[in-house]
Formats: sequence, structure tokens, C-alpha cells
Amino acid sequence: MIGVAQRTSTLNQSPGPKIGTGSRPASKDGKKNLWSSMLDGVASGKRLPEKNLLVLGGTPESQREFLDTLSSDPSDPRLPSEKRKGKAPPIANQFALGYTYQDVLDADQEDILARVSVYLLSEPSPSFAPLLKPLLNTKSVRETLIVVLLDWDSPWSWIRQLREWIRLLRSVLISLDDDTKLVMEENMMEWKGQRRGIDSTYPSGSGGPASIPLGPGEWDEGLGIPMCVVCQGAEKIEKLEKDHGWREEEFDFILQFMRTILLKHGSSLIYTTPFLANSLQSLIHSSLGIHSLLKRQSFKHNVIDRDKILVPSNWDSWGKIRIIREGFDMEGIGNAWSIEIQESAESSKAEDDITEKEESSAEGTSAVAIYEQTIQDPKQVTAISRTSQSDGNRIEIETTDTQTFLAEQLEVLEQLRAEDENQERQMRKDGVLRESPMIDESGRVNEHIGPVQFNMGGIQVDADDMLRRLKEREASRAPNRKERQSGGESPLAESLGSSPVSSTGEPKMQNQSLANFFAGLVKKPGGSPRSNQAA
Repeated sequence: MIGVAQRTSTLNQSPGPKIGTGSRPASKDGKKNLWSSMLDGVASGKRLPEKNLLVLGGTPESQREFLDTLSSDPSDPRLPSEKRKGKAPPIANQFALGYTYQDVLDADQEDILARVSVYLLSEPSPSFAPLLKPLLNTKSVRETLIVVLLDWDSPWSWIRQLREWIRLLRSVLISLDDDTKLVMEENMMEWKGQRRGIDSTYPSGSGGPASIPLGPGEWDEGLGIPMCVVCQGAEKIEKLEKDHGWREEEFDFILQFMRTILLKHGSSLIYTTPFLANSLQSLIHSSLGIHSLLKRQSFKHNVIDRDKILVPSNWDSWGKIRIIREGFDMEGIGNAWSIEIQESAESSKAEDDITEKEESSAEGTSAVAIYEQTIQDPKQVTAISRTSQSDGNRIEIETTDTQTFLAEQLEVLEQLRAEDENQERQMRKDGVLRESPMIDESGRVNEHIGPVQFNMGGIQVDADDMLRRLKEREASRAPNRKERQSGGESPLAESLGSSPVSSTGEPKMQNQSLANFFAGLVKKPGGSPRSNQAA
């Protein structure tokens, strides 16, 4: 990469005889104006290096989050500089290709090191390819970095998203002119030669480190432009573990898969968390060739903390990927990825996603299918079923058809009805008549229902016990009632005691007798009419 041009001041330089093409006109006496020379020198000194950042993927909100993290103060990312906050340029990323810019400040937050033009695109549609093509030319290729945004909201779709973006980029890069392709080839040769860690910076003219030959799977599918993959929202890893039962095997598989395919493009990888200090700014600026003049940027790779992963470009290898977990087929996945990204984006869009997945799974050559077979959407396959299948203890229940279930229940009901009819015929044959199952305490219905109780005037009354007492009382009164009826005394006269009311008596006498009867009940609660009149 081309380093940042050192800014020089021409304030103390004596005005020379040569006048540049953009210089101001000389004075009438033929001598160059001193102030014009000074202004020309200051203007040339303020020309800033221009860098391009092509951000692909994500939503408008996640793109803004990425830009906020990129422009935050590394010393305290939670408190952005008031000066930078007041001068923050607007972000236009709602439609098609968005744009904004950022001024990279030095460590003292005063000097501007470079101006980064940021282009943002959310959808990998082939119709957006003509918008990307003008951004890549012989001058901008060396100063451009591609950033692909992924989110931990849906890690099961990462490889599919990466495939679509790589296909779109390949279609754009192939359509460039020959001069631009030659510059991209030289750019990639320069990046391949930097076989060292990002934290090791060498001053110009020191010769740099000794070149190391490329290992297997490295730079097999170089795009011609450096790339960085940013996985946002690493704090959601804990939620996937708690809510969906993900284990270390899933997270290790994702990391191994991502590092294997990104190694083929020479891409870097980083996991970020909002409002927490990370090395995103240092990684992006170093990839763009922006270095502080006052403070040396230093950051180190991290493959241990699962929420702070940082894999710089030209650092990874198959040997480092293999030690994460044994049994991972890096060669097979790398070959499958090389075959898959060769397909055109237009043909992939025309095919149905479900059909493509089934066919690729049957052939066993699709990297996307291999990844999605292991990393599945929890909405489709729950964590419980995945755990039970891996342990061999299946707890799933296969449900039967509704009509089949109802037919089986009908047979059971017919069998129970036949048993009841046989039992009833046997009881009739033996001369035993059963009462209604609702009244018989020993019946099957009462056994299931249990005692029936209700509240009467604050007293809990047992309905079965009351019914039994009423039956006994009626049975004891039956002989006395027959005798009284045969003697000509009416039941009403019996209840009124010594003041019988004849049906042939006058209405006034009947009303007086009833009034006296109820008055006695009010004065002496619990007493009978016969005892009141006797008193």
C-alpha cells in the first residue's frame, strides 16, 4: 500500500523563479508576489490523502453504528469528541448507493491525516453493479478497502450473504478496463508480499521483513482489492447460548468456516460490540494505509475470546484454523467455496432458494449447504430437538391423523357402551335395580364427581347428606299422612295445629290464621306453629 504523504510547510521557503500552472499572476514589476507564493504553498500543503471505503451489507441502522464505531475516540469510545460530534457530516444511506465522509484525526485530535469517502450499499442486487463500477479506477483501486457487514442476529445466513456479495464484486471487477485490472494485480502482489502481522510496522527504507511463501488456501481467490469482514453485535452470542442452546461447537464451527473462506481472499475478520473498546478503527485505518504521525498504532490478533475475535490479513493459515477443533475439512470447504463463487449472481437469483439448497445438499458440493446443515435457524429447528438428536435420546412424539384418532376413540366408546349394557342386563336378571347414577352414592358418576357441597346462610351443606335426610323424613311421615288423610284432616290443618282452617271457612278467618302462623315464626325462630299456639 502507498503510505500517507508527509505534509510539508513552505512558509520559510524563498520564492523561486518557477511559477506553477496553478500559481497566481505576477505583479507589474515582474517580481512574483510574496503573498501569492505563500498562499499557493499552504494550499498544496493542505491537500489531504483521499481514501475510499466501500461498505456492503447491513441495514441503514447497522451501517450508522459501524460509522459511529469507526469515528469514535479509541481512548473512550463511549464519549465522542464534542468537536467531532458538532462537525459530523450527514449520512445518506436510505436509497441505493449511500455516501458520507470522515476526516481521520491524528492522536492529538487536531491534525487531519486523511479524508475517507464512505460508500454504502445494503442489497447485493446485480442491478446495483453499474453504481459500483465508476468507483474503481486506476487511481482509486490502491486507496480502496471493501468492508462486508454481518450481524449476529442471523449467523446462519452469513455464508449465503458472503456468497452474494463476492459474486457481485467479481462481476464488477471483471467488467473493468485492462489498465485498472493491471493495477489491481499489482496491488494484490503487494498485499501478498506483506507476510507479517498488522501490529508490526516498518519504516520506509528499512527493507521490511523477509517474505514468506504462501501456504495452502491463501490468496487463492484474490479480488484485487483488500477486504475486511465485520461481524457486529457480538454481545448476542450469550443470548444464542442461553435462549437457543448453542454450544461451543457451533461457535467454533462458525469461526473455522469463516476463517477458511476468508483466507482464500486474503480478508481480515473482526467481531465488534457497540460502546466497547475494540480494534476496528486501527484495523480499518491500517488497511487503508493511514498511520498516525504522533503515535504508533498497535493491535494484536485475538482468536481466544469468542466475542472479541480479530484475525488480521496475512496472519491466518490452515494450521492455525485446524487447532480450534479437530475434524474440520478445510480443503473440502475451500474447494466448494471456489466452485460456488464462480457462478453468476443473475443465475443464482433466478433459482429458488429452497430448490437450490436441496440440490446442493444432494451433491455435497455447496459450501452454503454444508454450513447451513450445522448452523440452523432456531425458528425452524429448536435447540431441544438438536440436543436430543445428538445425544441419541429422542423425545419427539409423532402425532396421528385427526380422523384416525377420532375413529380409535369411537371404537373405545362403543366397547364401553357394550360393557355397560351387559352389566345392566345382568343386574336385571339378578333382580337388582340400580338407582340413577347421579343419586346413587356408590355409582361410577358420583365416584368421579365427588361430594357436592354448597353454602347456605354461611353454613357449608352437603347435598348428598341433605338428600338422604329428606328421603328418610319423607319415608317416616308417609304412614302418618295416610292416617290423617283417611280421617279427613287436611295437611294445612295439621301444620296449623289446634286452629285448623276449613276449606269451607270464611276468607277473613283463613287470612287471620295464616297471619298468626307467620307472626309466631318471626317472634320465636326455630319454633313450630303447634308449640307456639300451645304456649
